[in-house]
Amino acid sequence: MPNRMTDRYNVTQKYLMTRGQAINFPAEYFDTFSKLKKNDVFGVVIDIPMSADVLTTMVCFINGAANIYFNNGGEYTGASQKYRNLVQAAHTLVANAGQLLPKCEKTKRYDLPKGRTNKIFLLTKSGVFMTELKAGLIPETEPELRSFYVLYQRVLSEIRSCQLKDEADRRNAATK
Repeated sequence: MPNRMTDRYNVTQKYLMTRGQAINFPAEYFDTFSKLKKNDVFGVVIDIPMSADVLTTMVCFINGAANIYFNNGGEYTGASQKYRNLVQAAHTLVANAGQLLPKCEKTKRYDLPKGRTNKIFLLTKSGVFMTELKAGLIPETEPELRSFYVLYQRVLSEIRSCQLKDEADRRNAATK
């Protein structure tokens, strides 16, 4: 459960390092993938409170890579190398994230979320932009946020599907 005094989640050093590396990932890596302009979004990092004591960070890039990291140090990575549906969902999320850019503010502070708030970081050549998504209904007056939410829920769903497939593969391999 988040600390009652600060409303913050307990995290491991590994989680903080991995999250920091994702937020500061260099745009140059993707120049061969697509010629990025100054404000083109090439990556999305979303801090997502999942339960009273689980904080997840989902990291997606324009090339379709998608990984998930947990505040306890756990992670699920590499699925994009095996599952095309995940690559498509992650690419679609990042390719459409630019619509959310006007709702964000440029930041150099990457605080962890408090309570049930999702923190969304958009990575561009000109810097990192951030916005928050409060728990509850997204107002109809925020269509960009609503669309973005649907897209990132799709990526989360694909990641879960990949996890289940990998688990089934491990079980099948163990019985042989």
